[in-house]
Amino acid sequence: MEEQKLRSANWFGLKGKDGFIYRAWMKNQGIPDYEFNNKPVIGICNTWSELTPCNGHFRELAQSVRRGILEAGGFPVEFPVMSLGETLIKPTAMLYRNLASMDVEESIRANPLDGVVLLCGCDKTTPSLVMGACSVNIPTIVVSGGPMLTGRYNGKSIGTSDLWRFDADLKKGIIDEEEMRTIESAMCRSSGHCAVMGTASSMACMVEALGISLPGNAAIPAADARRKMLAQFSGLRIVEMVKEDLKLSDILTRNAFENAIKVNAAIGGSTNFVIHLLAIAGRIGVDLHLKDFDELSANIPLIANLQPAGKYFMEDLFYAGGLPAVLRELDSILHHDCITANGKTIKENYENAESYNSDVITGMENPFNNATGLAILKGNLCEDGAVIKPSAASEHLMTHTGKAVVFENIEDYKARIDLEDLDVDETSILVLKNVGPKGYPGMPEVGNMTLPKKLLKRGISDMVRISDGRMSGTGFGTVVLHVSPEAAAGGNFSVIQTGDIITLDVPNRSLNVDLTDEILQERKAKYKEEPRSIKRGYVGLYIDHVQQAHLGADMDFLRGGSGSVVSRDSH
Repeated sequence: MEEQKLRSANWFGLKGKDGFIYRAWMKNQGIPDYEFNNKPVIGICNTWSELTPCNGHFRELAQSVRRGILEAGGFPVEFPVMSLGETLIKPTAMLYRNLASMDVEESIRANPLDGVVLLCGCDKTTPSLVMGACSVNIPTIVVSGGPMLTGRYNGKSIGTSDLWRFDADLKKGIIDEEEMRTIESAMCRSSGHCAVMGTASSMACMVEALGISLPGNAAIPAADARRKMLAQFSGLRIVEMVKEDLKLSDILTRNAFENAIKVNAAIGGSTNFVIHLLAIAGRIGVDLHLKDFDELSANIPLIANLQPAGKYFMEDLFYAGGLPAVLRELDSILHHDCITANGKTIKENYENAESYNSDVITGMENPFNNATGLAILKGNLCEDGAVIKPSAASEHLMTHTGKAVVFENIEDYKARIDLEDLDVDETSILVLKNVGPKGYPGMPEVGNMTLPKKLLKRGISDMVRISDGRMSGTGFGTVVLHVSPEAAAGGNFSVIQTGDIITLDVPNRSLNVDLTDEILQERKAKYKEEPRSIKRGYVGLYIDHVQQAHLGADMDFLRGGSGSVVSRDSH
């Protein structure tokens, strides 16, 4: 390989005092310059953190990546970036997704890296790392952390989706706090992210379907030794990608995005997939719109029988053949010639895959559920769109008209939802406002509102719920999310009132409130925006610049990329 083809040569290949400084300070770690000069320098972007339990095993995983890089003749350098753990961070990890993406982008661009391996795990680490890397666009490969082993309690398999059921049982008095504590220990019994098809698993499937990871990446459990092997193979492969100059822009084509959308529908992936894929497309320059998700997902049934829509867990999906087996079942609807990180087409990667359990991975002819995993709604309640996950919803509520019970914000909801005198029944539609990107801020996972306690005690298990926020990929129910424009942006959603009649019509992809345009305009003319309580720092910047959900909730000034060239040299 010619020296000038290596980006890192702009640091380590320089003569005089400039090269002296770069090389000398690497040598203070005891590294002779032949280790990093004239070799592909590969960054290992690590989101390990004790505050991100899903990524707690990444120190060890990084060592496997390192072995692969060394084996292939590259030089590995591990660096940390902001880690986003959905389980601990407040008010929501989504608030910091764009900040983490900036950290990744600038860390890659500013340093002597020829290629990068992204270690991704908990929900927001995957999109934030991929977004940041797209804006630099050097050879990149993703290694996911893998799902935790399936939980076991009282002889039954359990996962994060069961948390919502346990919480309902607690409110109904079926279980108590002591038993909830016991279940805690039984659910999260190994390293890794959620064991169901939640957002973390959906993101792992997304990167494999896009082609920016090695085949099989999505489903290998974190505790399985084969996860480390995949990490080592990824380290080996990234060196070859640098030699081939195979960049993200070569892989992330429009057809690759279309494949990912179709796969997400077939596996019943998280609704968060929409907002993250839109943001990634905005960074890499692919023209993708909300309507594309509906058009590409339509008529694709659910063929992965996984919680929250189904019965099984990610560990079961791995044993059944993993995502390659799912891709083979979808062969007739995929773009076959999309190049992937290993240099092969996506079809070459899955053409010899097999499904070993037809109850976990069903065929397109005999799907687990005929309902698709995603639908996009339009109407006067969501002028720019909203999303719903039909495969995890109740069929009898797919067409429903009811009176709105409106909560102006999350505090209002928490204060009133369990009041005995709340005027609500099972035909009502719960509406939660001001939990969108600007309004919360950060768009938290509160859209799948817990039902009123008095209805839970009567055995009601689902109601139509609408919000401008998100819900966890582990959640389920007839939940309309990502209403855009959000209430805080002054859309029609901002002036919906208790008692308004709302009609949800999923078959016709519509969501409307029974109000004339004149009444809506009159209400909006009287609407007063709540004064902002936060103006400083990153959060203030976020509120000023975050885009609406239908655009991916990225910052307006981050769309696109700046490339890998460092414009000025201080030495």
